[in-house]
Amino acid sequence: MDKHIWIAQLSLVAHIEGGYFAETHRSSETITTSREGQNRAVMTSIYYLLTDDRPIDHLHKNQSDIMHYFHAGSPITYITVDLEGKLHRAKLGLDLAQGQVPQLLVPKGYWKAAVLESGEYGLLGESVAPGFDYRDMAIAHADEIKTQFPHLWNDLAPYVRSA
Repeated sequence: MDKHIWIAQLSLVAHIEGGYFAETHRSSETITTSREGQNRAVMTSIYYLLTDDRPIDHLHKNQSDIMHYFHAGSPITYITVDLEGKLHRAKLGLDLAQGQVPQLLVPKGYWKAAVLESGEYGLLGESVAPGFDYRDMAIAHADEIKTQFPHLWNDLAPYVRSA
């Protein structure tokens, strides 16, 4: 299959971070989080597709843990910055002999970006707990990242969305 078939068959739409997505599940059960006492679905799940014409999931962070699952296509490289400011890279894919992993947890509060480095597409699934809410997401701004992580700017700059 090509990227156009995945987009059509899964009803994917452009995502503000980059790539394409479709929410596939939002639990009806909710919890009240410690963040401002807001109610959240216990869990949400999406399909997420990076393509050769939309290859970057721009740097952002969430206030929930996110588990990423590789489904199809070419591997996707994740760049994360942990709470201590350390940079990590992981390749999500199915070639375990090449060090790829089929699933990857990005803990809440970590900055993360992803990139399709080659190939036409990479298809992922993501589960978020507590469930995803746009109010909990922060998209990186260059000034903020340069100030917070001056030692990582050269590594992170390609993934910071330009204004």
